Amino acid sequence: MTLESPNFLLVVPEMFVLGMACLILIVDLFLDEERRGFSYFLAQVTVIGAFALTLWLEPAGSHLTFGGSFISDPLGNFLKLPIYVLTGVVFLYSRGYLQERGLLKGEYYVLGLFGMLGMMVIVSAHSLLTIYLGLELFSLSLYTMVAFNRDSLQASEAAMKYFVLSALASGILLYGLSLLYGLTGTLNMAQVADFARHHLGENKALVFALAFVLVGVAFKFGAAPFHMWIPDVYHGAPTPVTLYLGAAPKIAAFAMAMRLLVDTLGPLQVSWGPMLMVLAVLSLAVGNVIAIAQTNIKRMLAYSTISHMGFLLLGLLAGTRAGYSAAMFYAVIYALMSLAAFGIVILLSRSGFEAERLDDFKGLNERSPWFAFMMLLVMFSMAGVPPTAGFYAKLAVLAAVVDIHQTWLAVVAVFFSLIGAFYYLRVVKLMYFDSPVDREPISAGLDMRLVLSANGLLLLGLGLYPSLLMGWCIAALR
Repeated sequence: MTLESPNFLLVVPEMFVLGMACLILIVDLFLDEERRGFSYFLAQVTVIGAFALTLWLEPAGSHLTFGGSFISDPLGNFLKLPIYVLTGVVFLYSRGYLQERGLLKGEYYVLGLFGMLGMMVIVSAHSLLTIYLGLELFSLSLYTMVAFNRDSLQASEAAMKYFVLSALASGILLYGLSLLYGLTGTLNMAQVADFARHHLGENKALVFALAFVLVGVAFKFGAAPFHMWIPDVYHGAPTPVTLYLGAAPKIAAFAMAMRLLVDTLGPLQVSWGPMLMVLAVLSLAVGNVIAIAQTNIKRMLAYSTISHMGFLLLGLLAGTRAGYSAAMFYAVIYALMSLAAFGIVILLSRSGFEAERLDDFKGLNERSPWFAFMMLLVMFSMAGVPPTAGFYAKLAVLAAVVDIHQTWLAVVAVFFSLIGAFYYLRVVKLMYFDSPVDREPISAGLDMRLVLSANGLLLLGLGLYPSLLMGWCIAALR
């Protein structure tokens, strides 16, 4: 028996992020409140460095290391890039908010980077154990971030709910993975897929294990009926944490679904396809209908997330390359939309005031026509109004569903999208046709204003030229 030395070159970005997160944790101990911005600077250096290393060291084709438990392939290398960008923008949007409230501490950036590291591991996992370790590293960081404001009972309650429900879902997922290991005798995803391919229709226990795995995946997506944590956590967490939750983790959830359902259990697509169909329809119905009754924009966007995850699942259940690329495109676009939406909530907030109620958006056009326009682009994109990116994202998913002769499913999705358009357009109506309740000037740094503007305009640009991103999504799946 010979032991093969791992190829550490493939995991340099992960090693860099881990080292920098530990460095920030130590350096922050010696910083006073006035120099706390140095932790922010190091966090952004980490994100930029990881982005550059991933591009620089990206090998051609697929390569395995660490005994086949880690893979470097086009899918993983592509998905890491939006995770870096989204995390860096979250840090930028959050800085002023945290500083005004005395919450600008290095722990926020350390936890954010460890969460990003967990997402990177999920994206490149090629073993059932590796994907679970990445998931737990990512989840443990999120639990702590939700309770980041220790003086807030609402945040502590949200963190406890998230921890209990997520621990239950993780246990269910682990049980499903252990069943797969017991049936196949391996943790390697390719070997599990090979076993499933050769025992298709013979081993009913595989479908039993699949059901447990699917519950864990659905919980991480926030798909109905496993959505109960999303509204309370989005509402209770500090807005910068909600911003983090609503962006990059959606890319990681998509990657997790691709690794577990497509790469590992792809031969069982005839079984998990109908299961995803039920989850998708429930998510579209629950998310769009309940969102109408919300008066808090964070809760409204939480239920909106559930409905959008329904669309993403439609792309996955198609089981085709077109469906997977459409779902990947949708995941990235949704993350950008969520980033801009919560970014504007942070922009309108100030010390002692949280712009969380829908009424806080009344008359925004009078206070700031430019950022009212940015919010309009976000709401139109979420509603799927052309020519925004959200329209093309939904169109691509619906085309993939129609291609597999499930036209009725596309009709259901369009029907619930029309219902959802009501609560998005309600925000536009409040901004442009109601008188402002709050007339305080909007104060934010130039960097946030510029990046938030670019974020909003990107939704318009990708709607006009969707091939810029869709081409990469298609290439990543080759």
